[in-house]
Amino acid sequence: MNRIGFIFASILLVLAIASSMLFVVDQRQFGVVYALGQIKDVILEPGLNFKLPPPFQNVSYIDKRLLTLDTTDTEPLLTAEKQRVVIDWYVRWRISEPTQFIRNVGLDESAGAAQLNRVVRNAFQEEINKVTVKELLSLKREKLTADVKAEVLEKVRGDKPWGIDVVDVRITRADYVEAITESVYRRMDAERKRVANELRSTGAAEGEKIRADADRQREVTIANAYRDAQKIKGEGDAEAAKIYAEAFGRDPQFAQFYRSLEAYKASFTKKSDLMVLDPSSSEFFKAMRGNTVPLPTPKK
Repeated sequence: MNRIGFIFASILLVLAIASSMLFVVDQRQFGVVYALGQIKDVILEPGLNFKLPPPFQNVSYIDKRLLTLDTTDTEPLLTAEKQRVVIDWYVRWRISEPTQFIRNVGLDESAGAAQLNRVVRNAFQEEINKVTVKELLSLKREKLTADVKAEVLEKVRGDKPWGIDVVDVRITRADYVEAITESVYRRMDAERKRVANELRSTGAAEGEKIRADADRQREVTIANAYRDAQKIKGEGDAEAAKIYAEAFGRDPQFAQFYRSLEAYKASFTKKSDLMVLDPSSSEFFKAMRGNTVPLPTPKK
């Protein structure tokens, strides 16, 4: 029984030692084998690999994917005209030489990101000192980021290479510091209000001018229309008087009779009208007394 237990324990020990000698490198990682604290081997390809059991050899992993470093510093930078601006940027980078990276930078990606952040910030400060705010916000931004990338690459590929590759550098935001931004906004708001008030004043003046011109044209049009109407009315009255004169001239007695009827019509407009006269002696009722007015003789 003791023999079986010994065999079982031996098998477990062998399996434990074997498992400690085997390790798998993922396709997204580099495998670094250490022997007594020194780099023994770097595994670049994914797969199953062997090493000595601890403490003779240990293995650690470093990410080989494309990494993104975003700015975490909000400290303002100075432009060529000494304006304080705040920029946000990001860097795309990867570890290309694990041995150089471990020896000159650190054991993991966070150490590389911390040192790279310092180098990129210094490069941005140096390049932004050469340009104005207008140039920073214009097409020269592309040239600025290209110069920053070249400066960073020169630093990481210097006498002690970092073993990394900087793929891209981009600016995501460039703005004044908060105090200057508020001042600029206030100045812009005041300028817009001034322009708006000027446009309102100009519009009001133009409106008054248009209304005055419209009123003048209205008065002129009404005056011309009244003049033409009076002219036409006068011509009509003259023509009517002429026709009346011709008609009454042919038969004066009929004319007198017609005028009497018109006078009656104008006098008795309402049923409540009352006139106190003597019909027998008044000339006004002469046409009503029957045969006092001879009928007009038809002309042959």
